[in-house]
Amino acid sequence: MSRRVVISVVIANVLVIAVVGWLWLRPDDPRPAVFHAEPTSAFYAAIDTRQADAAPLTLQEVFAPATRTLGTMTLAGTQQFTDCEEVLWGASADGCTQALQATYRGSATVGQFVIFNMSDGRAADALVSALGKDGFVRQGIMFDAVGSRAQARAMGHYVTVSWAGGQATAQDLVATLVALDGLGRVVQDRIVAAT
Repeated sequence: MSRRVVISVVIANVLVIAVVGWLWLRPDDPRPAVFHAEPTSAFYAAIDTRQADAAPLTLQEVFAPATRTLGTMTLAGTQQFTDCEEVLWGASADGCTQALQATYRGSATVGQFVIFNMSDGRAADALVSALGKDGFVRQGIMFDAVGSRAQARAMGHYVTVSWAGGQATAQDLVATLVALDGLGRVVQDRIVAAT
């Protein structure tokens, strides 16, 4: 056998072993250390289906200028997705037409907020359930998920996910999570508009 063929075979084998090793040893997608989930309730009956609340959400509506600062964090960026699966790993968002995401950064905390526009309350509840066991949202801003806290709420045909992490005390992470969760107030405006 020629020397070139032997070298090519060795290089190909090393590449195959490297790829298989990376796939086998790569870390799992991050999940929050503490997670709380809430299904939808009768309070959101006016917007239980997308037909009752047909106008799509906008970035300006959800992330208004007043939300540029949340507690000690400032807005790092926003993004809109028409393919909700891009925002998720291990979970599916059947019936979702859009997902809006904002990321925030502070000196000791980081966080993200995602709102999903689902078809109805049953689909929203299914996504919240899947986030608790099957998968989670992808990180829009990188942080160590160890010690992080998250909350997912189904509110009519919407699902909101707030996720806070960073090098902060548990009390600071709770305060950050509450601030992020406040972005879901946009759903209340939708209830008023639908009634």
